[in-house]
Amino acid sequence: MTITLSGPMLPPKSGQAAKQVMVLLHGYGADGSDLIGLGGEWRDQYPDMLFVAPNAPWPCARNPAGFEWFPLSDRPVEDFRRDGADMARPVIVNFLIDLWAQTGLSARDTVLCGFSQGAMMALHTGLSLDHKVLAIIAFSGALIPPPGAWAKPPVALIHGDLDGVVPVQLSRDAEAALNAQGVDVRFHLEAGTGHGIAPDGLGFASAFLAEVAAKT
Repeated sequence: MTITLSGPMLPPKSGQAAKQVMVLLHGYGADGSDLIGLGGEWRDQYPDMLFVAPNAPWPCARNPAGFEWFPLSDRPVEDFRRDGADMARPVIVNFLIDLWAQTGLSARDTVLCGFSQGAMMALHTGLSLDHKVLAIIAFSGALIPPPGAWAKPPVALIHGDLDGVVPVQLSRDAEAALNAQGVDVRFHLEAGTGHGIAPDGLGFASAFLAEVAAKT
């Protein structure tokens, strides 16, 4: 059975055909509408960018009004995250393949951006693709290492120092692992921030995107 993702989108502000696309992956128990607003932060800067925020494929066990990329469990965290990411990754990859077919775009035109569990999936999926995406932006996430050789797109890791849901150390560990693989990775610590996206973190992501886009 093929699982098809859907969710809100923001068309290019220019009114022209999209030249780039940002895929926004929401956190556990949320949905695409929770993250599509980030697109509004970048539409002026990237008027030819399409923003899409698919709902995760499964209803959230702990919040039936929302969705999950993978379930939480009483098993060791590393185990259920790894197994869950392996289950969700093909769904996201198929979504990307369909999206590229519909828009005429490709991996090099694509930014993967996620928050929390969505950030984990953005990293896990983006690093395992056959071709590099334009960039990965991971807010309050963690690295679930994909199997095999890694693609090496530029990565921004952004995390609040007071995060009580996903410990900030997980982004520090991700930075070290990505550096060891030769990935161009930047880390920003949001001072005084819990499990959320602060203005300084958003500003850091915007500057990172501008730098990456200037090189294309």
